[in-house]
Amino acid sequence: MFEALRNAWRLHDVRNKLLITGLILVIYQFGAHVPVVGVNQPALESLLTSQAGGLIGTLNLLSGGAVRHFSVLAMGVYPYITASIIFQLLVPLVPRLEAIQREPGGQEKIQRYTYFLAIPMAVLQAIGQVNIFGTLVGQQIIPGFGTDLMLTIAVITTMTAGTMFAIWLGELITEQGIGNGLSIIIFSGIVAQVPSNLGNLITSSTQPIFNLIVFVVIMLVSIVVIVYIYDGVRRIPVQYGKRVRGRKQYGGGTTFIPLKVNAVGMIPLIFAQSIITFPAIIVNLFPEGPVRDDITRTFGNQQGLGYWLTFFILVVGFTFIYTDIMVAQQNLSEQLQRNGGFIPGIRPGKRTQEYLQRVVRRITFVGALFLGIIAIVPGIVDFFNRVIFPTEAISGSAGNAALVISGSGLIIVVGVVIDTLRQIEAQLVMRNYEGFMN
Repeated sequence: MFEALRNAWRLHDVRNKLLITGLILVIYQFGAHVPVVGVNQPALESLLTSQAGGLIGTLNLLSGGAVRHFSVLAMGVYPYITASIIFQLLVPLVPRLEAIQREPGGQEKIQRYTYFLAIPMAVLQAIGQVNIFGTLVGQQIIPGFGTDLMLTIAVITTMTAGTMFAIWLGELITEQGIGNGLSIIIFSGIVAQVPSNLGNLITSSTQPIFNLIVFVVIMLVSIVVIVYIYDGVRRIPVQYGKRVRGRKQYGGGTTFIPLKVNAVGMIPLIFAQSIITFPAIIVNLFPEGPVRDDITRTFGNQQGLGYWLTFFILVVGFTFIYTDIMVAQQNLSEQLQRNGGFIPGIRPGKRTQEYLQRVVRRITFVGALFLGIIAIVPGIVDFFNRVIFPTEAISGSAGNAALVISGSGLIIVVGVVIDTLRQIEAQLVMRNYEGFMN
């Protein structure tokens, strides 16, 4: 592997791609430390140190750490991800969009529409993010927002421009650098937060050695399982009929359809994390009482069996729903029939689609359980911590080894590393070098 990395660095064009990627990430991190005008720093610090729930962690994750400083890049690429998910859900439901996607250059049109939709999504998220943060902390994050017209316009414009700048940097990495740019930006933000979280785990806990050992075990086991599931596929054999044109015979080959065990990545985790924070936010609109306190304590502080069981069910449910939508959008049976292919023993058309759907749901069950367990690992660790060390009162990443890197963060880190190494390996193989797998 190290020899392959040295060979990659010796190649002029690959070295340039790596340097461009690193330079863009440095620029992004500089932008992530430029705060929005008018930010109330004491209120922001109070929000970050409170148990505000998974919403802050999710937004900070997708912004590459920019939410921690409430910078101009505080929304990161999340509006674009939201817009992309919306179009993925709408394309199979709206005939016009489905027709556009099938046209020559249709995918580029859908991509352009996604960029356009990201702008109003960024505006809405900027307004919602400022208001929700103020609700969670009990005071305005940006004093005067909503009442001072010029300040409100300046904040919304700045945050929206920051999002589009982050998207542009991500696309620049994809075109000029190595790997998927948007994923690498999120990856860099996750990795940048690990040293401080690990330092808190060791210095702020009464059981630093135990927590460090738990952290190492969780990382090793999680990485092995994530890689195994990430590369896991079910191969469906496909046979192509023979065609005779003139004196030549075409087709007749055999291939397979690779159906991934986890075909949706961390998208269900993002959906579930966003939705499960709503009860703690909405309950603030109601009068104070025991019900409000219970909901805030459970869903706002990420504590208790009710929270983790709900989170697990949401992740598993969204995994099945999103996978079904993606499979329906691919139209595998129609593509096979158009190209003269068929699955042995299965009639083409509707029967093929039903068979593929049935197989996908069976293997998705494993992928859904995997994502669900990854999501609730912090709850499992917290439970054992309370049993073994009942006097340990520290919460957050300082007392829970599983929160140094969240489950969704681990999936992103491992997935980005695998994809990037494969792209570098492809560059080496094209130049007759041995890759990472040899």
